[in-house]
Amino acid sequence: MAGPLLQACGLGAALRSRAALRPLGLLAPPSRGVAGPGSGEAALEENPFYEKYRDKIRELRRSSPDVFESRMEKRNEAKKQPVGYSSQGEFIRCMEEKAEGLGTKTSKGGFTKHKTLDSILNVEMVKEKSAEEIKQIWNQYFSAKDTVYAVIPAEKFDLIWKRAQKCPSFLYALPRKEGYEFFVGQWSGTELHFTSLINIQTQGETAPSQLVLYHYPELQKEKGIVLMTAEMDSKFLVVHEAQCLANQVQLFYATDRSETYELVETFNHRSSEFKYMSVIAELEQSGLGRELRPGQVSDKS
Repeated sequence: MAGPLLQACGLGAALRSRAALRPLGLLAPPSRGVAGPGSGEAALEENPFYEKYRDKIRELRRSSPDVFESRMEKRNEAKKQPVGYSSQGEFIRCMEEKAEGLGTKTSKGGFTKHKTLDSILNVEMVKEKSAEEIKQIWNQYFSAKDTVYAVIPAEKFDLIWKRAQKCPSFLYALPRKEGYEFFVGQWSGTELHFTSLINIQTQGETAPSQLVLYHYPELQKEKGIVLMTAEMDSKFLVVHEAQCLANQVQLFYATDRSETYELVETFNHRSSEFKYMSVIAELEQSGLGRELRPGQVSDKS
């Protein structure tokens, strides 16, 4: 039984926590390019996700009109770039500032700061178990939770971790009914924080996380496994959407295909050459992009 080995105190509350998130969601319709915007809030209203973020957008406009107008101007300037290309210089600087903040600021909206493996699992007790037994305990416990989880082989995590040190951020595409919503993943230690792209465009380095993947390498050397679980804001993501983002981490960071990982390198080190439509193409080629299509249900196992 998993009960005696797992520390349930505080976990349920953490997984049910909600973060105060800001408006966003740059959308790219399938096989067509990026939805063409106009200017200001009127242009944002054309975004299929506007209703979901409307109150936050209007709050920003009311409380900080100068900041709102400045960010709308930057957004419009970015939209003048050729379809499929992105000038990432300022954006990368913003993400670097956000990464520094992740290590020092108090977690917003109920996300657990410095979430440890000991808060979930009795590590001393499981050291007597085999890797397969620990995997069964972990999967059995989280299978009843509305969250993302995994047991990652040590060799695969080694590759992900080494690449994350060199390329700490990347742009992920989440399939939606209307097209694709882009999310940025930013590593902070062994935590991977996801935030919608438009969230960053409107809030800058203060944009809060919408999904956090927690990786635990404590058993990596002895048992050959790395445990992973997550927290998310369910007002903006459901489990199978968060699972799709988590699957893409392995798709782009643990791939054997040089062409796939080259997208990550380009995003981090040759930003002027980065093509976000290539992310969508890679996602569709992998098959992950089909999991969230209308009428289909994602399997998180």
